[in-house]
Amino acid sequence: MSAILQDPMLQFRPMRSGDLPAVQAIERRAYSHPWNPGIFEDCLRVGYCCWVCEIDQALVGYGIMSVAVGEAHILNLCMHPERQGQGLGRRMLGRLLTLARERHADTAFLEVRASNLPARYLYESEGFNEIGNRRGYYPAARGREDALVYAKAL
Repeated sequence: MSAILQDPMLQFRPMRSGDLPAVQAIERRAYSHPWNPGIFEDCLRVGYCCWVCEIDQALVGYGIMSVAVGEAHILNLCMHPERQGQGLGRRMLGRLLTLARERHADTAFLEVRASNLPARYLYESEGFNEIGNRRGYYPAARGREDALVYAKAL
């Protein structure tokens, strides 16, 4: 009998409150200054687009976006550090942008740490353009770090 290798089953689905412990665990592993649990709870409560990415039913990433008055704001997009660089963030970004278009947004915005070169490359390669800088926006190990503001016409 021969073994058949299969691609892992990749699934995107809406986030549920039961996902929050796994989401928060990924957030803590991926970021030096993670969101607190209440922020995730509030995003679900107010009805933001909150999605998770699963591989073989294991949660490996998430994306959170608000959409209102023609604008989509990607608030958080994160993959487990062991899953970064595999194209999953790009696929989650695509899912969020599809949802934004379905909700009649004509522009998507996001902020990214100036030092986060992999994320900046992802956003730029997907057609986002840098439109501004928020000085001292993010907490950092030594003070504050600038955020670059990006936008993409949908």
